[in-house]
Parts: sequence; C-alpha cells; structure tokens
Amino acid sequence: VQLVESGGGLVQPGGSLRLSCAASGFAFSRYVMSWYRQAPGKERELVALISSASGTTNYADSVKGRFTISRDNAQNTLFLQMNSLKVEDTAVYYCTVMVSGVRYWGQGTQVAVSS
Repeated sequence: VQLVESGGGLVQPGGSLRLSCAASGFAFSRYVMSWYRQAPGKERELVALISSASGTTNYADSVKGRFTISRDNAQNTLFLQMNSLKVEDTAVYYCTVMVSGVRYWGQGTQVAVSS
C-alpha cells in the first residue's frame, strides 16, 4: 500500500487549496478513504471520509461547508478541496486507508494559512 499526498502550500486566509492523494497497492475503489490533519502540538484529527461504493461523505464540524472530499476510482486518487481557509486549518494533512486491519498513512502534505 502506498499513499502519496500533494497540493499543500502557503495560502492567505480565505483562500483555497486542493489536495490530492495518489493510491496504489490495493483495490482503491473498494475502501473507505479518509483525510486527517495534525497541527503543531495537537493530536491527529479526522477531517473527512468518503465511502467506497456510494461516495457517502462525512466531515468534522470544523470544516463542514468549506471542505469537500471526493475520489476518482478510475485514477485511484483521493481529493480534498479546501475553500475559505482559516489560520486554524494550518496542519499537515494525511490521507489514510485501513486494509486488512492495518491503517496506512501517506507522508503528509503541509498546509499553512497565514497573512
């Protein structure tokens, strides 16, 4: 299993970023995929998840209405569209999947929101 995130960067408050996660080594379309984030000095937290078949999504209250998780099963890629970014969204963002009882993580991509 390999997960490779990209798309992070520095953005001003109110700006947007789109994160991508390229997945390989497992049957991507069959698994729930998630985005987590970890801010400095804080625990890693769930941001959003998307089911395998129906594409049902779920979001942390802090990002509802601003972030959108999606997936392209043909390209084995997970996305996170982040709009109206706030300073408190600053964190390292990880995509993750649990396969056969083992949770796999990407290396993370840094998102910094600052004026």
